This record gives sequence, C-alpha cells and structure tokens, in this order.
Amino acid sequence: MNTLVTGTAGFVGYYVSDLLLSRGDAVVGIDNLNDYYDPQLKRDRLARLEGRDGFQFRRVDLGERAAMEALFDEVRPQVVIHLAAQAGVRYSLTHPHAYAESNLTGFLNILEGCRRHEVRHLVYASSSSVYGANARMPFSVHHNVDHPLSLYAASKKANELMAHTYSHLYRIPSTGLRFFTVYGPWGRPDMAYFSFTRAILNGEPIKVFNHGDMRRDFTYIDDIAEGVVRAADRPPEGDPAWSGDEPDPATSRAPYRIYNIGNNRPVALLRFIEILEQALGKQAHKELLPMQPGDVPETYADIDDLTRDVGFRPDTPIEDGLNRFVTWYREYYGN
Repeated sequence: MNTLVTGTAGFVGYYVSDLLLSRGDAVVGIDNLNDYYDPQLKRDRLARLEGRDGFQFRRVDLGERAAMEALFDEVRPQVVIHLAAQAGVRYSLTHPHAYAESNLTGFLNILEGCRRHEVRHLVYASSSSVYGANARMPFSVHHNVDHPLSLYAASKKANELMAHTYSHLYRIPSTGLRFFTVYGPWGRPDMAYFSFTRAILNGEPIKVFNHGDMRRDFTYIDDIAEGVVRAADRPPEGDPAWSGDEPDPATSRAPYRIYNIGNNRPVALLRFIEILEQALGKQAHKELLPMQPGDVPETYADIDDLTRDVGFRPDTPIEDGLNRFVTWYREYYGN
C-alpha cells in the first residue's frame, strides 16, 4: 500500500510510520519540523525512519497550498493518514492563528488532495478535547460534542465536520480517531508526564492543576499506533440505517466514521504522579494550582465501537507504559 503519513516526525506519526514500514507498506512521510517543541527530538525520530526500505520524506508545510498540490500529484497516495496538526490546548490560548493555519487550512489542503486523487481512505487524528463541556462518562462517539472549551478542540471538531462534508460530496471514505492522552517513549515534551519527569529529576516542583482532582484516560503509544493502522485497513461504508430524524454523530449515510482510541481505564492524576515517582525512584514536589482555562477535569473513552468494528482494544497498563517511558527518557537524555 502506498501511504502518505503527515506529521511523520511527530510522536504518533513516527510510530505509525514505523509500524507501516515493518509490515512492508511504502510510506511517504511529510513534516515541517517546526519549533513548537525541540526540533532535535523530531529529527531524531525521523533519523530512525530514514534509510528504511519503502520510506521517503518530504519537508512540507500543510498550509502551503501549492506545495501540497504538488506533493499529491507526485505521490498519488492510496491511503492518507493525517496526523500533523498544531497541538496543545494551552498554546491555543496564546497562538490562535497557528491553529487556523495548520488545523483548518492545512486540513482543507489534505481534503482537496484526497478529492483530486480519489484516495481510498483518509484517516485523521481528532482528539478527546472535542468532548469539551460534556460531563456524561464515559465519553461516547454517539454523544453530541458542540461545546468545545479551547480553540484547539474547536479546530479538531471542525476537522470532523469538514471530513464529513467531503465524504458526503465526493464519497471519500474518512475515519476520524479521537486520541485520549497519548504517552510513551519518544513522546512530546509539552505533555504533563514528560515535563513532570524532567522536573522531578531536576528537583524542581511540578505544577498540578485543579489541586490534583483530575482523571485522564492515558493511552500508550503502541496501542494508539496499532489502532490507527487497523482503522486504516478498514475504510468505512455508508450506514443505510442512518436517520436525519435522530442523527448519530459517529456515523452517516456517507462513508464516514468516528472512533475513540483510549485505554478505557481513567487514572487519577495523583495516582499517576505516584506511579511516575516509583518509576523514577524520586519524590515529586507538588505545586497545587487551580484549573487551567480550556482544560477539563476528566476524560474517559467508550471504545465499544472501536472494539466491534476494528477488532482492537488498547490494553497497556499505566505502570508498564510509564516504566518504559522512564527507561527511554534516561537513555535519551542520559539522566
């Protein structure tokens, strides 16, 4: 399979590209290698892919329309796995235009490329952030998600709506995957578990928001990558039973689906910190703070649809995942 993976130097993009290459797929990876976080980490991920049989890399920015058109004309992918985006809830409070340029304009360029070249399947990263003000647990893809609490979340919800439009108009099979707090080796330095590890090892306090009264459905990176690739192998078809009288947000008459990918086992933040302390062999100094704007107190993924349709259920325990991360962190940073 000839697959285009966007964000291939990013955390999830690197793992998905690696998994595709390992099973013999041809992968063209693109990334702009921006400095949202340390570009050296991105380059080091990319270095582990370059030279592999079947891998090609192009440095391209999603928002550059002409460059994206030329890329699709050259590559003519059969499948597109779109994982590039401007990430981060808190960053969206101070850099809103970055989200419009990458997550909206960039995604439109992806959709147009898929339309012009009749791509067999578009798989794209959404986020658990789209659930916003929803309080009903666990979060289900069949729930309405019209109350995002950050521009980042709104941009991901917009992606789902844009994808549905193209699935409806042009019959492009599209699958949106709502990721729940992805963690693991080679992860993103802006994520809490990463910054906590750095601070604890350096003897610095960690910032614990909402005074620690938070729960997250932490999902290990290998499980995320496996779920993405399995979903990519199963292009959706339209649901003939779908009704506009009682519209299901997760399905459509168009070839369109939405799935959660989460561990389905939320962990209390203070318990998470305790497990991290045990893995590091060092106690954290906690700075208890109020809730951050745009944040939510709890996430919890209902993954019944993913299990039924894709045949996969994430199952890595948080203890195992954090121990693997700490082992990698010490090796990578020599700490």
